[in-house]
Amino acid sequence: MPADRVHVIGAGVMGTGIAHDLAQNGHPVVLIDQNEAILSASRERIHELCRMERFLANPNAGDPEETLGRIGTTTEAAALGDAVWLIEAVTEDWGVKQDVYREADRRCPPECIFISNTSAMPITQLAAFTGRPDRVVGVHFMNPVARIHAVEVIPGEQTSAETVTRTLALLAGLGKAGIPIKDSPGFVSNRLLMGMINEAVRLVEEGVAGPQTIDRVCRECFGHKMGPLETADLIGLDTIAQTLAVLETQVSAERYKPCAPLSERVAEGRLGRKSGEGFCPCGG
Repeated sequence: MPADRVHVIGAGVMGTGIAHDLAQNGHPVVLIDQNEAILSASRERIHELCRMERFLANPNAGDPEETLGRIGTTTEAAALGDAVWLIEAVTEDWGVKQDVYREADRRCPPECIFISNTSAMPITQLAAFTGRPDRVVGVHFMNPVARIHAVEVIPGEQTSAETVTRTLALLAGLGKAGIPIKDSPGFVSNRLLMGMINEAVRLVEEGVAGPQTIDRVCRECFGHKMGPLETADLIGLDTIAQTLAVLETQVSAERYKPCAPLSERVAEGRLGRKSGEGFCPCGG
């Protein structure tokens, strides 16, 4: 059976990684963004990701040109007219999300399943922007998408059992285990991770230790593969700040208020690896 075509909205770091992982596992992909320059940069990044996966001997890594050949790009929302799966990977902004879901709901066939890759927003609230809340589910892919083989799967209050079952099957085809999580702001991963990153930034601000020392403690004392500030640079400091802001509002907790040094770096364009400068050398 040929693999389902998947439409991905948002060609940023996560949308690019998701499109790459789908394509290298045989799925035709339509990558949608409103900016041609972003789409072009995304294709270049996917080519780099393909080469990296071959270097790391990923058995699913095929020829970069074949993988890229499965990915079409467009700025036209009309491309959603024949969508079977829609993965949303746009910025963590309620207004942007609302516009995307309402437009997609209007254009996608009724049977299309919507998957949100939100980092923190409750799925039930996102589903309310559509007329198909039974077909909306959260899947929290993490970066780098092709290298992380487990994801949180978050049904909303009205998500059907069939939607969850089909989504788990899609993920299994990508070699990923879905871990069911109750719908809640930030789910499990980001309620833990964002608080840890914010506290790590506070430690830097207070002069307790530098970024590399904090990361070393987490790697060598806790056994983590990466420290919190390395992780923040990889994710993108702008995404970290946006996610913290959502959690601060949704959980009503002061501990999630983005630290001043984090906000300052974002304002200055020092966003981590994507800009080449963050908390760690060369943005990570």
